[in-house]
Amino acid sequence: MKHTSSIRYGLKPALVIAAISLSGATIASAQDQKPAEKMSSSVKRGGRDPFKKYEPVIKGKSATKLDAPSIQARIERYRAQKMAAAAAHVAPPKPTTALLLNEMQVTGIFRTPRGWAAMVEATPIKLSYVVYPGESFFDGQLVAIEENRLVFRRDLVWADGRREKSVEIKPLRQPSPVEAMTTTTAKAAPTSSAPEAAKPSGQEKQ
Repeated sequence: MKHTSSIRYGLKPALVIAAISLSGATIASAQDQKPAEKMSSSVKRGGRDPFKKYEPVIKGKSATKLDAPSIQARIERYRAQKMAAAAAHVAPPKPTTALLLNEMQVTGIFRTPRGWAAMVEATPIKLSYVVYPGESFFDGQLVAIEENRLVFRRDLVWADGRREKSVEIKPLRQPSPVEAMTTTTAKAAPTSSAPEAAKPSGQEKQ
């Protein structure tokens, strides 16, 4: 009887220890599974995988650029601005404010008392204008005039409201082969001189 009771009392601590170790293993297993479950759920929801190299998210930019109005619409706008300036007794805008940078050709560069100036031709309307640094255009501004080129600042407007600025260079237009031939021929043509008057013959002998 005493032997049986001693065995019974000896088994109780062993059972308690086994139960504690079993519960600890169960809790550890559950804790190990929770981070994995959280990680898998976060990856499924679109989260970043912690074991993958970080890559910054690049937001796509709209490649749609706003088109400029037609030349007629820009001319009408310029006329309205000119009339409004006359009514307000202020200086009117210059006609170049209605022109795009790609609608011009640089036909001449020269010096003036004000400094460098350039002659540009508006190809849509076949008119020429003298421009100086600082002149405004519909989509840019003339920044500098050099000996053989013009430097512009172009303004780009995108459909999403973004504005960008870039530098554009316009070289001096070279004469076409026909123009060069005409100029060369005009320079090489001799000038016509008046015929020499006939020398009077000696006096006839009396």
